[in-house]
Amino acid sequence: MTRDFLVRLFARAVVGLRWVIVPAWIAAAAASALYLPTLGSGEPLPLGGLVPSDAPALRVGQRESELFRVPLTADTVVVQRDPQGLSREAQARALARAVAVSRGAKDPEGIAFALPIANTLGLFPGSRERGTTALTYLFFGPQASLVDRVREANVYAARINGPDEALVGVTGPAPARYQQFLEIDSHLELVEIATVAVILLVVGLTFRALAAPLLTLFAAGIAFIVASGVIPWVGERLGVTVPEEVEPLVVALTLGIVTDYAVFYLSGYRRRLFEGLDRIEAARAATIRVTPIVATAGLIVVAGTAALLVGELEFFRAFGPALALTAAVSLVVSMTLLPAMLALLGRRIFWPGVRAEQLGTSADDFSSPVREAGARFVSSLPVSVVLVVLCSGLLALAASGISDTKLAFRLITGLPSDTQQRRAAEAAGLGFAPGVLAPTVLLVEGGADGERRGALVKLEETLAKEDGVAAVIGPREQIPQAPDDLFATADGSAARFVVIFEESPLGSEAIGDFRRLENRLPELLSGAGLEGSESGLTGQTALASETVEAVVGSSLRVGAVVLAVNFLLLALFLRALVAPLYLLAASVASVAATLGLTTYVFQDLLGHSDLTYYIPFAAGVLLVSLGSDYNVYVVGRIWEELRVRPVREAIAVAIPRASKAISVAGIALALSFAVLAIVPLDAFRELAFMMSVGVLLETFLVRTLLIPALISVFGRTSTWPGRVRPSPDSG
Repeated sequence: MTRDFLVRLFARAVVGLRWVIVPAWIAAAAASALYLPTLGSGEPLPLGGLVPSDAPALRVGQRESELFRVPLTADTVVVQRDPQGLSREAQARALARAVAVSRGAKDPEGIAFALPIANTLGLFPGSRERGTTALTYLFFGPQASLVDRVREANVYAARINGPDEALVGVTGPAPARYQQFLEIDSHLELVEIATVAVILLVVGLTFRALAAPLLTLFAAGIAFIVASGVIPWVGERLGVTVPEEVEPLVVALTLGIVTDYAVFYLSGYRRRLFEGLDRIEAARAATIRVTPIVATAGLIVVAGTAALLVGELEFFRAFGPALALTAAVSLVVSMTLLPAMLALLGRRIFWPGVRAEQLGTSADDFSSPVREAGARFVSSLPVSVVLVVLCSGLLALAASGISDTKLAFRLITGLPSDTQQRRAAEAAGLGFAPGVLAPTVLLVEGGADGERRGALVKLEETLAKEDGVAAVIGPREQIPQAPDDLFATADGSAARFVVIFEESPLGSEAIGDFRRLENRLPELLSGAGLEGSESGLTGQTALASETVEAVVGSSLRVGAVVLAVNFLLLALFLRALVAPLYLLAASVASVAATLGLTTYVFQDLLGHSDLTYYIPFAAGVLLVSLGSDYNVYVVGRIWEELRVRPVREAIAVAIPRASKAISVAGIALALSFAVLAIVPLDAFRELAFMMSVGVLLETFLVRTLLIPALISVFGRTSTWPGRVRPSPDSG
């Protein structure tokens, strides 16, 4: 009774204050645009934000820098390659250029050291070609940001302008990360335009009206402008850098959520107009009916996305609040601005799809005899059992692809094929081996039995024979012009080895090779006579491996929080414990099926070696949270009918009334996420596919067929321990 009273009070206040609410939101959007920072106004999140802050590889890297003057792990490389042969003069200039920079004045934001290597005469182990390729690894000062690194690298590369120097470009994890930033920024406007067009088309065709989609876009625009200012403002106060990847997702999420809720409010308002209520009473009635559903669904999305805060990566801890704030702003705008605008505009919002003579005739086509007949068929017990088995089987079949899912950093391989970073990486792989782009460093300290150099050389030879290793460079070699202590300290207490893998250093295959090598290290050290030595691995492959492990570990923790929050809010809304259990089980099955399909499409059909490490994680959280919108809307309608009807009759009545709104909302949300594929990065195309397919599965399989069938099978047990008042003839 208290909840009903509060909802009625809220509806009366929002409709009554309509002349205040509308200009207030316009003023809030203007103030946000004028006085708050905007998304994308800062620098891209540095590479450190993509990996765990406590990663062992970072500690090993720090120890390496304490022991040796010259680092051997780099994230930026300049590539020169001529398939016909790189001239000796060009190779000599590459060496002279690196030496000049290394000996020059040091800028804390500039290049501190440059290390050139060439595949001439087979002097570099593991080279696939001879005399075709020269790489220059660039190392930077302690204050160099990601932007500084890329700028300085490009300045360095610009000096390579001789006709015989065959410059391919600058590559590596850092330049690739910056190129991702540029790709997102350059395609954001097109994403916004396409999303707006989708909303205009879907909502306009659904209601056969001109003003309905414009109202939806007006509300979504207000929400986006406010959220775009609030997110970085909050981030500044929390000391959190908002990732550039967030902005396109904020566009899709804002428009998707507001469109969903607008469809719910518009369909409820339209029904009340057809029942003969005037515009004010219809707005109040629709607000009373829809607001509890929208509020519960919105809170689930807010809490679910905020659960990313318990993830291990700074990337997710920034992602979570940004998406939670987006959902919160979209929720508040939807609950206040939409009812106020409906009360102001009246039936004009549906012109020309609804004519004045239709009002009061119950001619609303959001329910139809066909839908009612279909709902009655689905709700019959034998059919429900068959549907549960069939839908569960289909979801399980799709989910089988998860067993082959591989996760990796797709910083370079996920870029468009015509980008400088991608071409330069491929050229480096052809001249040497793909792993040369970001070698792994093995650090060994103390513990040699007998003559130490002999033990270290034996270890180097053993490492080179390991599966997946293309080459190893260490104490056995001495690179010309390099410092004497490049591979061993002056006192001989520590040594390091450069391990080059055969595959792309950030890919799943190299990560697998790295983990195998890491597990075998104790045995390899013992076999070389270094039993008492301390060892550690560092480099980009090591960080990629530890990041993927952290994401998998975070998925369990974050998933538990998301499911607990969803269960709690669903239980409070439905006043039941049984129904939330199978509703969440259906959502989890749907997410698993979506990930399996994503694996089949991208890895098997398109031939990708792996998926971007954070996509299944982030998409899964969003899908479970957004799926609860439809849970609340569909099951809430059925619960209302259960007060006066038997279970199967309630399903047969409620589903036709909810199905069209759910279908429209699902299509709009799926298409809003699908337009993210405009950004030409594999990560965004994977996200676009997973979100759009996941939403469509939720809409047309889970909510339309599986959930009504489950409610029919469980009957009134679904409402336990709540008491939904049954009719006298209910079973």
